[in-house]
Amino acid sequence: MSNFVKELTWRGMVHNIMPGTEEQLQKEQTSAYVGIDPTADSLHIGHLVSIMMLKHLQACGHRPIALVGGATGMIGDPSMKSSERNLLDEETLRHNQNSIKRQLSIFLDFDSDAPNRAILVNNYDWMKDYTFLHFIRDIGKHITVNYMMSKESVKKRITGDEREGMSFTEFTYQLVQGYDFLYLYTKYGCKLQMGGSDQWGNITTGTELIRRKESGEAFALTCPLITKADGGKFGKTEQGNIWLDAKYTTPYAFYQFWLNVSDEDAERYIRIFTMLSKETIDIEILHHREAPHLRELQKRLAQEVTTMVHGEEEYNKAVKASSILFGQSTGETLREIDERTFLSIFEGVPQFDIESSDLNCDIIDILAVKSSVFSSKGECRKMISAGGVSINKTKVESADLTLSGKDLLNDKYILIQKGKKNYFILKIK
Repeated sequence: MSNFVKELTWRGMVHNIMPGTEEQLQKEQTSAYVGIDPTADSLHIGHLVSIMMLKHLQACGHRPIALVGGATGMIGDPSMKSSERNLLDEETLRHNQNSIKRQLSIFLDFDSDAPNRAILVNNYDWMKDYTFLHFIRDIGKHITVNYMMSKESVKKRITGDEREGMSFTEFTYQLVQGYDFLYLYTKYGCKLQMGGSDQWGNITTGTELIRRKESGEAFALTCPLITKADGGKFGKTEQGNIWLDAKYTTPYAFYQFWLNVSDEDAERYIRIFTMLSKETIDIEILHHREAPHLRELQKRLAQEVTTMVHGEEEYNKAVKASSILFGQSTGETLREIDERTFLSIFEGVPQFDIESSDLNCDIIDILAVKSSVFSSKGECRKMISAGGVSINKTKVESADLTLSGKDLLNDKYILIQKGKKNYFILKIK
């Protein structure tokens, strides 16, 4: 077995660690888990840190357990937000769980006969029939209110405005999560829980419960919360979350997210979100610092993460699509991309609706009368003469050109380029 703690440490992925954790992992194959919120049927890149922890754990010879928080997801973690979560019905919960497992299978081995193959569990399965009376008798008596009140996540909420305080439901969250750890400890021999640094209080409640109820020893390890160098929230854009599922975030948009991170963030993220070795990363960073304008580090980061999540074929498509905006592509490349990627590339570009019956008009009428790409026919004619107008990345050679159905991209769009950087989309109705 490789040294898991040492691997995470050089990658900058250790925030807090309970004494004895490294020794336990070096002593024997150890099962460890992280909890995943199942309120959506896709993971987003905010989950990637926990997933990479599990991936490294398995690579180091240990057994990862992914816990879908069907029960805890119904309560709401007080350390995460002030508002409580909505109750999920079981059908939605199962759908989300199955979707999440498919995504996790990209990163973890669930199906081989290896002794450290991954396990997926859902705490709803052992909590749904656990009565309140049994829970407070078996679990609640082992953890004092004083202990629970001492947790930072609870303190922050208790001292807030009474109307925005903490419900009893949320207050019990750490007990329910603690019981998860106890359950996995007794059923699977799980001795380590991992998570973000904001989870430290909840995780240590679990280790304390195991110690008091089972006289057992369990451990905790948290990673830093990932932020951007400018202080912004990691993984959030103006459009919302960057999802791992292509139906919510196109591989092109996913690739672009990583390609556009700052130099400082690229140096951190390539350690955290890839499986590249320390030697390889050190060389990549050194080369990048010598010529940061080339953005080679961002390109390598985007390549590694996009390939890992979406596969090599989608990565290659994303690279091709990226070339469209920078004048290195052809009309053929444009025709190869699907509608969602096309709209993702040209998000925010002005669109004009054109009737299909207008397609056979000459180009000047379409660009200056049927749409407002140009303010006048004279301006349009002049720019065409100067070679400054392109249709679907092909330069317009004559003002006598007429457009037809053959020019449509994805059966409904025509891309107009005016000068080097100004794009417009004609949408044919």
